[in-house]
Amino acid sequence: MAGDRRAARQAAVLARCEAEGLDGLIVQSLPNIRWLTGFTGSAGLCFVGREGTVLVTDFRYAVQAPQESATVARVEIDQSNVWDRLFRVLGADAGKIGFESQIATVADVERIAAGLRSRPQGTKGLVEGPRTRKDPDEVAAIRAAVVLAEEALAELLPTVRVGETEYEVAARLEGNLRRRGSEWHPFPTIVASGPRSALPHARTSERAIGRGEFLLIDFGAQVDGYCSDITRTFVVGAAPDEKQRVVYDVVDEAARRAREGVRAGQTGKEADALARRPIAEQGYGEAFGHSLGHGLGLEVHEAPRLSPIAEAILPDGAVVTIEPGVYLPGWGGVRIEDDVLLGTDRAEPLTGFPRSLTTLG
Repeated sequence: MAGDRRAARQAAVLARCEAEGLDGLIVQSLPNIRWLTGFTGSAGLCFVGREGTVLVTDFRYAVQAPQESATVARVEIDQSNVWDRLFRVLGADAGKIGFESQIATVADVERIAAGLRSRPQGTKGLVEGPRTRKDPDEVAAIRAAVVLAEEALAELLPTVRVGETEYEVAARLEGNLRRRGSEWHPFPTIVASGPRSALPHARTSERAIGRGEFLLIDFGAQVDGYCSDITRTFVVGAAPDEKQRVVYDVVDEAARRAREGVRAGQTGKEADALARRPIAEQGYGEAFGHSLGHGLGLEVHEAPRLSPIAEAILPDGAVVTIEPGVYLPGWGGVRIEDDVLLGTDRAEPLTGFPRSLTTLG
């Protein structure tokens, strides 16, 4: 691949391992494996160590894995047990080995301990940390996923009508995404109408959309493995009423302040306060119960976090979401979500879809 950064990524992870006194790291997280080796299969193990990187997978990927990863990793194919193959490659005297404690099960840890003579050590963030800073190719993929998603949404909106179901709206949107080349949906598409728009992670349902109701659409696209994540809230079939306008304006202003104020070097807590404070000042603080945002990349939810308890510094080059919301049970809710690229002086908006309160149908 042009501008291949996988070897540098492996070196960065190995340096982090050595700083913790480890001789290598067993990687089970598929997004981490993809970031390190380029392997896109659904099953495999990776080991990053001083003697190089090893990728172990099964017969299903006997052709695919070498094509994707052989230039940066030793590829091993095993038809019976990938763990046993990994231990044979490493040998019992592999040294002090780390594993991903957020991924490994108890059974996995027991298996690793049985396969190696040294006691394995749980780790957190050895790969996820370097992943937060996106390189130009990663940003380009996220930009492409944003453009694709926004085009799909623009095609959908003129077709939305009172009386159709949330499922029907979601189906057309997802069809638009696929026709434009989205590899898959980064998460289940949320189409929530009326009182259901007050459910922050509503499941799309068979509910028919009523006249004058909010319609909240939260969705994304995936390009080269990288995700976009966008939310917009509309009114269907009638002009918004006064309360809808007031609540929408509160969220819109909070989102604007956060987009314009967030930057690398802040803590996640400081970034979260950019939107939380104005919402609380308007009396809706208790109705904004989730964090302001999260990192975006090969996973739709990854580091860093923008939340009231996030003390970690936001890194330069991270892509994060800005998604304040106000949710009033039994009435409805508003969320506006954008994707931004963090810099030390400002954040660059990657999403540009109109944010004004629009009536559909």
